[in-house]
Amino acid sequence: MDSVPSLASGFTLLFSVLWHIGSTATNYNCDNPLSALLPQTAFSSSSELFGSPSPAQLNRRIGPGGWSPVNSNAQQWLQIDLGNRVEITAVATQGRYGSSDWVTSYILMFSDTGRNWKQYKQEDNIWTFSGNTNADSIVHHKFLHSVKARFIRFVPMEWNPNGKIGMRVEVYGCSYKSDVADFDGRSSLLYRFNQKLMSTFKDVISLKFKSMQGDGVLFHGEGQHGDYITLELQKGKLSLHINLGDSKLRFSNSQPSVILGSLLDDQHWHSVLIERFNKQVNFTVDKHTQHFRAKGDGDYLDIDYELSFGGIPVPGKPGTFLKKNFHGCIENLYYNGVNIIDLAKRRKHQIYTGNVTFSCSEPQIVPITFVNSSSSYLLLPGTPQIDGLSVSFQFRTWNRDGLLLSTALSEDSGILLLYLEDGLLRLVIQKMTERSMEIPTGSNLNDGLWHSVSINARRNRITLTLDNDAASAAHETTRLQIYSGNSYYFGGCPDNFTESQCLNPIKAFQGCMRLIFIDNQPKDLISVQQGSLGNFSDLHIDLCSIKDRCLPNYCEHGGTCAQSWATFYCNCSDTGYTGATCHNSIYEQSCEAYRHKGNTSGFFHIDPDGSGPLDPLYVYCNITEDKIWTAVQHNNTELIRVRGAHPKRPYVMYFNYSSSMEQLEAMINGAEYCEQETIYHCKKSRLLNTPNGMPFTWWIGRANEKHPYWGGSLPGVQQCACGLEESCLDMRHFCNCDADKEEWTNDTGLLSFKDHLPVTQIVITDTNRSNSEAAWRIGPLRCYGDRHFWNAASFNTEASYLHFPTFHAEFSADISFFFKTTALSGIFLENLGIKDFIRLEISSPSEVTFALDVGNGPMELTVLSPTPLNDNQWHYVQAERNLKQTLLQVDDLPAKILETQEDGHFRLQLNSQLFVGGTASRQKGFLGCIRSLHLNGQKLDLEEKALVTPGVKPGCPGHCSSYGNFCHNGGKCVEKYNGYLCDCTNSPYEGPFCKKEVSAIFEAGTSVTYVFQEPYPVTKNTSLSSSAIYVDSVPSSKENIAFNFLTGQTPCLLLYIDSYFQDYLAVLLSKNGNLQVRYQLSKERVHVCTFDAENFANRRMHHVKINRDGKELTIQVDQHPIYRYNFSSEVDFRAVRSLTLGKVTDSLGLDVEVSKVNTVGFVGCLSSVQYNHIAPLKAALRHPSIAPVSVKGILVEANCRSVMEADINTVTTVYSSSDPFGKTDEREPLTNAVRSDSAVIGGVIAVVIFIIFCIIGIMTRFLYQHKHSHRTNQMKEKEYPENLENSFRNDIDLQNTVSECKREYFI
Repeated sequence: MDSVPSLASGFTLLFSVLWHIGSTATNYNCDNPLSALLPQTAFSSSSELFGSPSPAQLNRRIGPGGWSPVNSNAQQWLQIDLGNRVEITAVATQGRYGSSDWVTSYILMFSDTGRNWKQYKQEDNIWTFSGNTNADSIVHHKFLHSVKARFIRFVPMEWNPNGKIGMRVEVYGCSYKSDVADFDGRSSLLYRFNQKLMSTFKDVISLKFKSMQGDGVLFHGEGQHGDYITLELQKGKLSLHINLGDSKLRFSNSQPSVILGSLLDDQHWHSVLIERFNKQVNFTVDKHTQHFRAKGDGDYLDIDYELSFGGIPVPGKPGTFLKKNFHGCIENLYYNGVNIIDLAKRRKHQIYTGNVTFSCSEPQIVPITFVNSSSSYLLLPGTPQIDGLSVSFQFRTWNRDGLLLSTALSEDSGILLLYLEDGLLRLVIQKMTERSMEIPTGSNLNDGLWHSVSINARRNRITLTLDNDAASAAHETTRLQIYSGNSYYFGGCPDNFTESQCLNPIKAFQGCMRLIFIDNQPKDLISVQQGSLGNFSDLHIDLCSIKDRCLPNYCEHGGTCAQSWATFYCNCSDTGYTGATCHNSIYEQSCEAYRHKGNTSGFFHIDPDGSGPLDPLYVYCNITEDKIWTAVQHNNTELIRVRGAHPKRPYVMYFNYSSSMEQLEAMINGAEYCEQETIYHCKKSRLLNTPNGMPFTWWIGRANEKHPYWGGSLPGVQQCACGLEESCLDMRHFCNCDADKEEWTNDTGLLSFKDHLPVTQIVITDTNRSNSEAAWRIGPLRCYGDRHFWNAASFNTEASYLHFPTFHAEFSADISFFFKTTALSGIFLENLGIKDFIRLEISSPSEVTFALDVGNGPMELTVLSPTPLNDNQWHYVQAERNLKQTLLQVDDLPAKILETQEDGHFRLQLNSQLFVGGTASRQKGFLGCIRSLHLNGQKLDLEEKALVTPGVKPGCPGHCSSYGNFCHNGGKCVEKYNGYLCDCTNSPYEGPFCKKEVSAIFEAGTSVTYVFQEPYPVTKNTSLSSSAIYVDSVPSSKENIAFNFLTGQTPCLLLYIDSYFQDYLAVLLSKNGNLQVRYQLSKERVHVCTFDAENFANRRMHHVKINRDGKELTIQVDQHPIYRYNFSSEVDFRAVRSLTLGKVTDSLGLDVEVSKVNTVGFVGCLSSVQYNHIAPLKAALRHPSIAPVSVKGILVEANCRSVMEADINTVTTVYSSSDPFGKTDEREPLTNAVRSDSAVIGGVIAVVIFIIFCIIGIMTRFLYQHKHSHRTNQMKEKEYPENLENSFRNDIDLQNTVSECKREYFI
């Protein structure tokens, strides 16, 4: 080899790559007929209709004209011995000449030895080839991947129903040459370098191997500095260890870099390819590839002296190995282009050969497969009445339960059962005359690995040994002696057998067995196959068809795969995803979607790409009435002081958003608008050095690009906001800070160019001069809107459609969208392949159909709605197809689910364009609107396509017709182009859906007075500038009043309405807690309605509704029966003047009984107060400057429900922030939260002192108010001639002028 390692590695790498390309590519000349000239003895079969074996070459007409078995059933086969291992690329078949016998479908099996067969697979499933339709035509099949084998079997699956099985065949391919080495578990090959150290930047290692052992080292190399590379079998999987220069990592105690493959101890050839380029490694086992980054600090792999293959020899101790050696065969072993086995065969000096032979020894072991969980069994005879019993075998399975063995013992000594139960092995001997004997052992034996079982009984002692571990063998003794029986049933019992012959307390076994010994004698399973020994049902003999359904892992997003023999399962716990394969995100894609679900502001996970590969991110959704903001916090949003930075030693701050850049980009790209606030306070610290200098401060955006513009300016323009607005302190500069003043100033603005966001770094370089100082702040990333949630297209003709690129969804596909239509039917979308297709349509006014074909024939799911779906309302459709199931759901109707076939085609292969709203044939097109179309998490821009497509318009009006009911409590739905909003102007509630209560705490003496429009004679000379929102226009013959209250004090006045003509309405609580409604209308007597269902002063929330229409009055409190009262005649509330909540301050002319209650007013909490279309409490709290409302005393906004259990007399405030990442005032940077590394301790002390002063201030205020309230009450008591307590000792005295309401209850 070359003496320069790096040059050598380059040449060997090139050579090995060229070799790899040549070895894996299909040889275009590899299509020669292989069986045409074979002798008659090369053909064999399960049976021969005509006695002796007959050649069955293609086009053969002499003799029987082909092969036919004695019986036509699924156990028949035709076998060809090709003489040597060859490369097989194709096959062809005919029927038997001159007959009606032909095969319509078949499978193929291959073997190197004529034993231990392997089925041909495609798409990871046993492939069924289509056969003939007559006796003479030739059907040719070319393989997708070539097969290397000596023996080939044709196994008919179906045949002409009017004839028998009949075949003539041909096999195509070419010769195959390889270098093979056989390792016996004690041997190895050493490849010694020409120099002491081999240092490589690139490596390519390739080989094939086959083994019956699940453990063993394939190759190993290591260096003195800690480098190593090792490939070893561990429990039937390949573990690759690579370390590049990390001396702390030792191979003896390291975890594998990667584990790949499964069931590799099946005595079949498996290919391995390792490609390394510095730290980047591609590891391929068979067709599965994993990419990873090697451990360690270096880029070179430094190996000392040698590489060992087949084991890890201990230096200085020949024949001693560090770990278990490989036992099996290795073929075509290449290390960086060097053919290691060829060098060994030619006895080159670089190779040391230790007990390695160069032909592959094949153990003649016959496995069997139990394929059916209900009917598979194997019956083998034993020697009856022997004193004792001896049975042993090996098994492997994925099922947790299954019968392994059942045998009736002789001499009435019972029935012996051996079975798996929940992965545990259980041996039971059931006897008629005594208690059953039981021996449990092992755990998790359904792991797919081979496990050996041995049962030995002599006289009264029985021993159960698992995996040849004699030390942990389980023993038990019985009272009666055990005698062997004459029939041993493995795997299950035949139908209709009595329990005395075969007993199965659990389901039949599904899995593989081999090496069955009874009475210490091996059983010839080929004789069983030929019918000369025992009996069987639903077995595959001479192959183990176990399959690892978790390789590859089809559980997405980190879901954990578990399996049984027939299927796999996904555990989606803690993944954030759900569904049969963890495909669907449990989170919404945006804050807009959360708002559409009825959520209010709060922290949420959003998943911008839905079922795509990106993880969800944690955001704050500020859901307001007009915009839905999404905020993502980073690690430095406070104001930070900077000193001592200069160009050679800049100040740099990095921002961490606790999300990947890909996640943030997806969120930003899906938003309508995004921003980040930038604040730079400066004192003799220049910012951008405008107009023409190099910037002193800049920031880095998402693409790691430097941006020398500041918030409020445009991208590419080196300015601040004041420069764009021409309002800078010094007009010669484009930033306030660039004026370089000695006084504090600032440049503040918003960065809003989405392609540059988010800010990832800030760099400051001008705070090192005398008196130079700066303080900066970068706000959180804030975005609003969802470009895709309301993205819609209107299809106006049946011939119109939108087309998009092919929908690629081989293994999983999810489709979701909204639609509305008045049409009877129409296709939503369609995508075609050569045979496969996928289609979604409204097939009738009340049916949506999801149809697809993945190669197993068309299938349909239809959801039937009890109400029409063509009602011009928005409806939601979700369709999903994965390897486990196909699903269709419409709105909230029950989903239709169809389980997927486990064995069959499963790749959805499409190649045409995706048509939306129609088909390529322009027939059955959809008329209506489609919105928010998502395919596998990807959002299709319907509006962009619609702009350039005839017959389709972007957008779709009429959202309020579907979503108007989302606006509650009198809120009005307002149509928008991209959605809707709820106008809460005339509602006492607020929030995005007018559901958020507006409430406040009233203290003693608090009064809220709303003044209505005065009559014309009074107002003719006054201004009518108040908003029309606050003008009373409801006819005075009606009142609609609603409010909630909470109090623990009586008596009290809740609400009072008066007029210019002494009419009034009062709602109050009497001394005993009864609710009273007092009416004085049209100079009639006072009408008093008392509601005495309970004591309403019980510190609980109560809801009151009062409605009057003419002379009919109804009152309802909470869920109590409706209270109804009729006035004697039609009455009007004339010229309403004002409405008061709490205490009426202008008590002149107040009714004497109301005046008594008005002494204190109301102490408690009121919320959601409404009078007709007026919301007086909301006006006082939200619009005090424009609404005709006045507040006297202390009114504190609070959530009534949050203080329900508290003493409302002591509650002062309840505060709830709508946006925890909101903007703050930082015009005085040094008096706000300016912090630096040297000021943290001082800041903490300052905060503590501030909190202490606040507590003292609050206590002082509380004591003062308490004292003031006490003095005020004393003074007011002196104003009344009688003691207040005595005046309220009895209920309010109703005099002759008062009319008691008649009670009529309606439930």
